[in-house]
Amino acid sequence: MATKTADAVVIGGGPAGAVSAYLLARDGHSVVLLERDEFPRFHIGESMLPYMMGLFDRIGLREALEGGGFVPKFGGEFIDPTETKFFSGVFRADFSLQGEGRFDRAFQVERARFDGMLVNEAAKAGAEVHLGAPVKDLLMDGDRMTGVTYEEGGELHRLDATYVIDASGRSGRIANKLGLRKMLERLRMVGVFRHYTGLDERNNLGAEGDIQVGAHDDGWVWAIPLSKDLISVGTVMPRDVFRRGTPEEVFEEHLNRVPRITARLAGTSPSMDLKIETDYCYHADTVTGPGWMMVGDAGCFGDPMFSGGVLIATSTAVRAAETVSAALREPSDADRLLDEYSNYFKTGYDTYLRLIQAFYDGELVSVAADAGRTTSRDALERYLIRLIGGDFWSEHNAVAQEMRRRTEWDAFPPFQRVYGCPAYPHLEEQDRKERAEARILRVTNGQ
Repeated sequence: MATKTADAVVIGGGPAGAVSAYLLARDGHSVVLLERDEFPRFHIGESMLPYMMGLFDRIGLREALEGGGFVPKFGGEFIDPTETKFFSGVFRADFSLQGEGRFDRAFQVERARFDGMLVNEAAKAGAEVHLGAPVKDLLMDGDRMTGVTYEEGGELHRLDATYVIDASGRSGRIANKLGLRKMLERLRMVGVFRHYTGLDERNNLGAEGDIQVGAHDDGWVWAIPLSKDLISVGTVMPRDVFRRGTPEEVFEEHLNRVPRITARLAGTSPSMDLKIETDYCYHADTVTGPGWMMVGDAGCFGDPMFSGGVLIATSTAVRAAETVSAALREPSDADRLLDEYSNYFKTGYDTYLRLIQAFYDGELVSVAADAGRTTSRDALERYLIRLIGGDFWSEHNAVAQEMRRRTEWDAFPPFQRVYGCPAYPHLEEQDRKERAEARILRVTNGQ
């Protein structure tokens, strides 16, 4: 069996794995990325958030994203005929209202092209990339992870590494090997989706390029334009609702509950069979250990609601790469660095899971009302749109802070939150002053 060594091995070539490998290689470390599939390959999760633009700008990937020919996204339309999940029948989160210094757009992407672009950037930075190379085993020396074995070209290879970064997504190689994965029972949903061709945005009753999210009593529906003539449409529901009919029957019945989305689909036709994702909501209380760490979906996934998956995966990937790089320079500081990363990981996912839970519980209105007691009305909308746009690590977002007070939405055991926006770290002091001024304005105006 052939053996090689590296500073780090990254399991998985999705956005989290590619970004981890890209940053470590750019920082001068030897890193090997192992992806089980050949690219291109289909993947769900097509809608990006505007905070990702700030993140990618900071790490040097914004130009690659903007040059990818993806559909610009300037906001999100939330449709609620029941008027219980959101604030009115139709609420548009306009990203231009986030405030100064933040990007006013994101992109809707075809993940096959997007993921391939990121893997190429990792390779250009110096990462050794192996596609079609599934990891077969995780190597241990006592309680420390020391590398992996993987298969390529019909042969078994050994790779010894100082750190193993698990970016294997739902496969959860480390979580499953160590028995760490826990299902989020409150969010055990089923997603049914397909793509349609023949899209004509003149039929769109909202803003061109926006994602649409339509709520109803049994779940919700998404519509995400992927190109000038292609759109992704899906329905999400509890498992008992999914069992009420065939997947096709349930999909069509739920889709027809949101007329603004069906209007957008006028003249389209399905371009693929229905795909089904089940029981995808989970987390791990332990996301690091001696010689290893999880990033993105390998450690936690809540729900496609609010489209935060890729942002939070790449944000944790950036922090993971920074952590490994620092630990390689100062091995004696590794335990502290890994512990801080763990708390950072949980801080972001905890906030995002609370936002999802507030939607499913119909509590967004009450959360916003409670947050309004500590900030001005003008600032409240700004905080909400920032949160929907990916502001998961801010200590100064009034809506996020109110959600964190709700103990019924706790997912992780108590931990020490680590704040610090990965997209706009240079705005931290500005955000602190803005929050203080909003409190003063509320009191002054008697709001």
